[in-house]
Amino acid sequence: MTKEWKPDRLSEQPIYKQIVQYFEEQIRNGELPPLSKLPSERMLAEDLGVNRSTVATAYAELSASGLIISKRGSGTLVGEVNQDYSSGRLPNWNRMLIAGTLLPNVPIIQRIAEETHHKNLIDLATGQLSPELFPNEQFQHLLKNQHFDNPLSYDHPHGNMKLRETIAGHLKTYKKIDCTPSSILITSGAQQALHLIIQCLLKPGDAIAIENPSYTYSLPIFKSLGIKTILLDADENGVNPQAIHDAYMKHRIRMIFLGSAYQNPTGAVLHSERRKKILSTAYEFGIPIVEDDPYSLLSFENESAATLKSEDSHGIVIYISSLSKMVSSGMRIGWILAPKQIIERLADARQQIDFGSSIFSDWLAREFLKSDFFDPHLHQLKIELKERRDILVSAIEKHLPGLVDYTVPKGGIHLWCRIKPAHHDEKLFNQSVDKGMIYTPGSALGSNKGFVRFTFGRAAKQSIDTAIAAFSEALFHQK
Repeated sequence: MTKEWKPDRLSEQPIYKQIVQYFEEQIRNGELPPLSKLPSERMLAEDLGVNRSTVATAYAELSASGLIISKRGSGTLVGEVNQDYSSGRLPNWNRMLIAGTLLPNVPIIQRIAEETHHKNLIDLATGQLSPELFPNEQFQHLLKNQHFDNPLSYDHPHGNMKLRETIAGHLKTYKKIDCTPSSILITSGAQQALHLIIQCLLKPGDAIAIENPSYTYSLPIFKSLGIKTILLDADENGVNPQAIHDAYMKHRIRMIFLGSAYQNPTGAVLHSERRKKILSTAYEFGIPIVEDDPYSLLSFENESAATLKSEDSHGIVIYISSLSKMVSSGMRIGWILAPKQIIERLADARQQIDFGSSIFSDWLAREFLKSDFFDPHLHQLKIELKERRDILVSAIEKHLPGLVDYTVPKGGIHLWCRIKPAHHDEKLFNQSVDKGMIYTPGSALGSNKGFVRFTFGRAAKQSIDTAIAAFSEALFHQK
């Protein structure tokens, strides 16, 4: 709410007056509609770096003018009846907020995004790489030495042809997947790829199957579109093929969403026999599989994990991947590999949204993937991630001995843990944030209680032990 504004400490105007003026303007221009909740005095004081008494004085003046009100149990709100600043009426923004088709993220996902962006926390929550793991020097070299030759106009609806050719070669070399550029659609990361598939290929009332737990469990789009999700419980070897068979017989599922390699959040790899059986079951019933694969190249062992798509002899797998987890999340480069008629449909939908990805990101991604920098970067990245994983496991054994059940992942960036001591999820999360670390509660990713996801790709190595020590303290001192 105030993240882009700070009081001017060099101004002659008192800080509390600046705060009053800021909120007056926000209320007058409709940025803060009636009954909008304002930050607590403590939170606003921390956010602005001022004394709580300064905020209290500002709130008192706003209250005296009728612009804000205090309600027991609700906190500080914008007043329902404001001064008449014009002869017109402001739109009812609050009503519009709940009227849209796309539902908001669940509160805990919103909270994680807010806390990680605006507080100095040790981040074991965010599913991305630490800035020190990005190939910054390699990018600088490419920018300096390679000629940018892309036209400065909208590109092909499927994405830049040279990038699609490079990705096709990349998939064959690194993942043993044969494809042509015409069967690839460039997207703004895997998130957009998932949304395009769900919005274009499913309809309200359809039933689909997802892993429990999984990243897709956290997506509100299924509920937004009236799609029924059937949960498939997974173990250390992934989803049991029989569960897919049963889900189809009972619910006539239209699509299956799976992460086969170092799955988010469990880190599990789908067993080879299960891969074969899942593919044969899906083919038997004519069910497409959407495979989300950001992690298969991040193996800490000699070989990368196999994908469903690499063994898909019938063309029933819609394959999604991206550069977010192995190069840069900020580049927003992802791709979908699917039958050509599906690619045409999804490309048309994407054209309705944003006319394609950034020509500059496309160019840089292409140059990096085909350069001599990619292999050494990937090799070093896996070494760094394995070291972070080992530090995290050691920290858990040190600070939470015998209190956590987990399986050590052999790749990826996530560690899925069951916390044995009884605890209150929300209180534990709040206490952990107060103590300077943040993680993802398991409730955001699955239906089972008592789990947490620690992500080891984002935090600096030297801070991981400190984060788990803080989590341990929070676990034993829940208020």
